[in-house]
Amino acid sequence: MEVSAPDIVRLFPTFVWCRRLELRCYEPLDRDLMAYIDTLIRSGSGTRTGSAWQSGHRQHERPEFAALSAHIEQAARDVLAFLKVADAAFRITGCWVNVLDPGGSHAMHSHPNNYLSGVYYLRTQSGADTIDFHDPRPQTTVIRPPVTELTAYNTDQVVLPVSEGTLLVFPAWLPHSVSANTSAKARVSVSFNIMFTDYDATMSEPLWGN
Repeated sequence: MEVSAPDIVRLFPTFVWCRRLELRCYEPLDRDLMAYIDTLIRSGSGTRTGSAWQSGHRQHERPEFAALSAHIEQAARDVLAFLKVADAAFRITGCWVNVLDPGGSHAMHSHPNNYLSGVYYLRTQSGADTIDFHDPRPQTTVIRPPVTELTAYNTDQVVLPVSEGTLLVFPAWLPHSVSANTSAKARVSVSFNIMFTDYDATMSEPLWGN
């Protein structure tokens, strides 16, 4: 007697939305942004911690970031449409540059008080071309038996490859990190957050009504 394989139902998927800009689009964009970033670093602006440098968090208000901000806002609109979120105003609440020199890394973290987060990649190379996403469910750490092979069904971490011109958007609550840069060059990216405008006045009513 043949027994059919059991059906597998995936519950509550976590998405990471990925857009890769065309070369003719991101080359001039990256060139102009890198010129501005080099000016920031030379001026002593931003914060350096070991092998990592980070700019201030209001870069989206700078004219040099107007083109990238437009791409970010379009990406956010596409994600909200994909999620069937009712038409709602939103804004970029923070936008900053990350430079990881050889050996630099970012510890696991998330971005509270926002709905979406994301990152755009200006400079990547082998050894500095991934981002790590971590299972956000704390219950999965209670029992972790040894496995014979890591698969999408038993891993607690997904390593996502990225490249120059890649724009990622993901839930702000999703834990993520960046492994140490093992290349000989700096890795450069721009992180950002998205939140609904006037959320407390327009969207925070209980879903079940008054």
